[in-house]
Amino acid sequence: MKYHIVVLGCQMNISDSERVRALFEKLGYTFTESEDEADILGVIACSVRQRAIDKVYARIHKWNKMKRKQERNILTFLSGCVLESDEKKFLKTFDFVFKMGDLDKLPDLISNYGVTMPGNLKNRNNLTDFWHIDPQYANNFDAYVPIQNGCNNFCTYCAVPYTRGRELSRSSQDIISEVKSLIDRGYKQITLLGQNVNSYGSDKNGEEISFNQLLTKIGEYGDSSGKEFLLYFTAPHPKDFNEDLLYTIKKYKCLANWVHFPIQSGDNQILKKMNRNYTVEEYEKSVNKIREILPEATLFTDIIVGFTGETEEAFLNTKKAMEKFLYNMAYIAIYSPRPGAQSHKWDDDVPLEEKKERLHRLSDVMQEKSLEYNKNLLGKNMRILLTSLDRKGEYYQGVTEGKIVTRVKKGEENLVGQFVNVKISEIAPMSIEGVLVE
Repeated sequence: MKYHIVVLGCQMNISDSERVRALFEKLGYTFTESEDEADILGVIACSVRQRAIDKVYARIHKWNKMKRKQERNILTFLSGCVLESDEKKFLKTFDFVFKMGDLDKLPDLISNYGVTMPGNLKNRNNLTDFWHIDPQYANNFDAYVPIQNGCNNFCTYCAVPYTRGRELSRSSQDIISEVKSLIDRGYKQITLLGQNVNSYGSDKNGEEISFNQLLTKIGEYGDSSGKEFLLYFTAPHPKDFNEDLLYTIKKYKCLANWVHFPIQSGDNQILKKMNRNYTVEEYEKSVNKIREILPEATLFTDIIVGFTGETEEAFLNTKKAMEKFLYNMAYIAIYSPRPGAQSHKWDDDVPLEEKKERLHRLSDVMQEKSLEYNKNLLGKNMRILLTSLDRKGEYYQGVTEGKIVTRVKKGEENLVGQFVNVKISEIAPMSIEGVLVE
């Protein structure tokens, strides 16, 4: 029997899906890329934006139409980041909906529909809680490792505290064990995931190590292993960021020179309305520390345009912040209110066309600043992790240590998943191109 999973949303949902896949494999199911071949169809959903929820509706409408046309028994399920209001609606269209923390109950949910497990039923007795399910990683060189679930920050635009609950840190022993296993198996890129990674352990009342201590333990093992790999983490919250963390990154070679530092807005009044608990001035001090301690690090950010109450003046403050902080990448999103989040109660008072226009203006700044940075890379030899091939199989796509997208002409040998030396021969906004160096 076969299963198919559609993953929507962030890296945390991708990581969750890897554990869902592991459970299906343990039960004897086989993954298929084809929805038409699957006996079980599932969505790992995202309630953060309406557009993602619209995609869920489109998918289940298609699947229910398939079920009506086919004689075989097809089951559908939904999990992931789902608001309670959305969950109630989806219970009427999916066969079953479950929270990710209840993943170990999935076999019973399937059995309730009279579906026979293809694998040995004894496997069901060996299932454990979510954190202890060994994930079915997407490939053999790049892995996500969740270190916490939920969030305590309650940003007014965000539904995560309502979909994933309050912040819960995973055991550092389990995290380190999983990371060590990945290093020993030759993984090249490992990313620690959490909604606010630098508050890791704070929910354990002193019974768990801090995030800085966690990175130190991984850094010590990584550098002593003799393996070439890079460890990343996302995302830290500016209100909790501290320079000790930067010195830890600087100390260990395996900790990547890359910082994802979400600003969301460059206007203090909007930041206050978002409940971000820092000012632009405080954010700037942290950026200055990043530039001072990690001068080679690239800087990524997240920005929301068109938040409730964002005037032209407030928007221009965000534009000034982008010009000042010289981001290598900014993930810019148009604000859309979500049921469950505090801001859903407020007027969405910035017209959509104005939001789009502001997004384009910020994108122009991003392109300009990215190109200025990339010009400095022309002619340099750089270490690149090759992550995939293009559709024609003529070029590799890869990333620098600072996650700048790189295109490389393919030779005779397939080097996907390997670090290679590349001389940068062409540059563009947001990306670079080079040739393999022997």
